Amino acid sequence: MAGDLVADTDTAGHDGNALMLVYLDSVICVYAVEGAPSFQARARTRLADLKPAGDQPAISDLTWLECRVKPIRLGDAAALADMEAFLNASDVVRVSMPTTVFERACRIRALHGYKLADALHLASAVESGCGLFLTNDHRLSNFPDITVEVLP
Repeated sequence: MAGDLVADTDTAGHDGNALMLVYLDSVICVYAVEGAPSFQARARTRLADLKPAGDQPAISDLTWLECRVKPIRLGDAAALADMEAFLNASDVVRVSMPTTVFERACRIRALHGYKLADALHLASAVESGCGLFLTNDHRLSNFPDITVEVLP
């Protein structure tokens, strides 16, 4: 599913520039795969816009974890397969979470008061060099270390 929605593995955008990594907050993945119709349409439309813009989606292991909880809890093998297909698509970059991510997340929590998962997502995006953080959480919109786009 992600392959139909987002950029391929080409290393240059439409104008020859390097692709920008766009970190997907977990809620964006959830909306795209299993969201209510209005949320799903908005998420899928935004994800489809990545390729023509020369951008590529990125997630972390935390995204992978959070997005799989509900299908596993419900015992919904089909929903789990859909989510895993999206998260493991060849065009989705999985960024690592080394110690520097946790160190930055600690500072983010201390200075901005975000919840642990939000701080880890933001830190992962910043430390991996993403140029944009895509979310639906308005509380994160003023984070200063990366451009945050709140899904309209």
